[in-house]
Amino acid sequence: MDLSIIGSGYVGLVSGACFAEVGHTVVCVDNDLKKVESLQAGHIPIYEPGLEELVQRNVASGRMRFTNSIADGVDHSEVVFIAVPTPPQADGSVDLSYIERVAREISGVLKPGQYRVVVDKSTVPVKTGDKVSETIKRYGSRGAEFDVVSNPEFLREGCAVADLMHPDRIVIGSKSDRALAIMKKLYEPFMAPILVTDINSAELIKHAANSFLALKISYINAVSAICDASGADIEKVADGIGMDRRIGRNFLNAGLGYGGSCFPKDLAAFIAISEDLGVPFTLLKEVQRINSSQRERFLKGLRDTLWILRDKKIAVWGLTFKPDTDDIRCSVAIDFIQDLLKEGAHVTAYDPKGMENVAKFGLIPGAKMAASPLEAAQGAEALIIATEWHEFGMVDLAHLKEAMHSPLVFDGRNLLDPATMRRMGFHYRSIGRPEGQKS
Repeated sequence: MDLSIIGSGYVGLVSGACFAEVGHTVVCVDNDLKKVESLQAGHIPIYEPGLEELVQRNVASGRMRFTNSIADGVDHSEVVFIAVPTPPQADGSVDLSYIERVAREISGVLKPGQYRVVVDKSTVPVKTGDKVSETIKRYGSRGAEFDVVSNPEFLREGCAVADLMHPDRIVIGSKSDRALAIMKKLYEPFMAPILVTDINSAELIKHAANSFLALKISYINAVSAICDASGADIEKVADGIGMDRRIGRNFLNAGLGYGGSCFPKDLAAFIAISEDLGVPFTLLKEVQRINSSQRERFLKGLRDTLWILRDKKIAVWGLTFKPDTDDIRCSVAIDFIQDLLKEGAHVTAYDPKGMENVAKFGLIPGAKMAASPLEAAQGAEALIIATEWHEFGMVDLAHLKEAMHSPLVFDGRNLLDPATMRRMGFHYRSIGRPEGQKS
């Protein structure tokens, strides 16, 4: 099938590459001409395992190309995806100006007698599909035929290609049999369960799902505080909870809290949506509070040990909000480093993929960057593990202890084994796990 995807950011680029991989012909549209030229040459602006090879292979095969012309994309496509940013506003509500602008541009190039399925792929508040449809009708040519569909994405950064190629489910929201038939044909190669709903339900599913996952993380973090106070082991508690098939073990890992470009934004948006509808979702405000307090609780543990943070040399491993991505948006690691800098600490950090973006956006100008984990730890009076990159768990502990001024390790992701750390002579603190107890 012939598709176009308007917006070549994270969602648009991954979706386009995967659609091309299964045999569709994809036109990716972006208003940044330099980005278009760079993508066409095979240069990928984000790090996502497997994505670069996928894009290069499908560009070379001719199944994937890039343009800055919406008219080009719409004219050559049966299905037009909207995958532009939906950033948060100051009150937590969603800025839909990019969606509205694209809807107007689509309306301006739709031709009479030319049927198109317009698909909201961006994460949008419930009832956005109605607004997109109204906008295209208001500004479009008479006789232009189209249907609007909601098709939310469920991609996890770090494994987005696998998530799209082997999805848990595909949600399609539409009241048009014609559009539904086209969307089902589009997704045939993915061999996944398809849930057909109305547009409003499809839009609500994404916010509800991400908010529930954020709730699950905050729940286990709240339990970790009880474990710290009682001497219980959060890993064993989480295992016991997760063995219940009604609950499951995923997203029951205690740590510094959730971050990234989705959970904080979608949670705030769902709160704003519920309030706008007159049914405040107060439980989600407590989820936000627990997530914020988790970082402060960890910082207090650091203060309790080091007493005064001013002029202390502290190493931080991790800058991205999670491993296997270069995304530093709403990263708890960045927030934590900013806390340390405000208290006058001298911070040296290392991350396998995030340091270029840190330099690009200048979020922590007072921190130094190191070339390796051990270089970051050289002479440090304490080490913070803020992102659970696999390579951090593989560092030679004897060399780490030798490099540090004081063998103090504060593991914000429960990456290392407490018994091993104690045996190696470290003062080790994690979250919700008794020191010295093998997990």
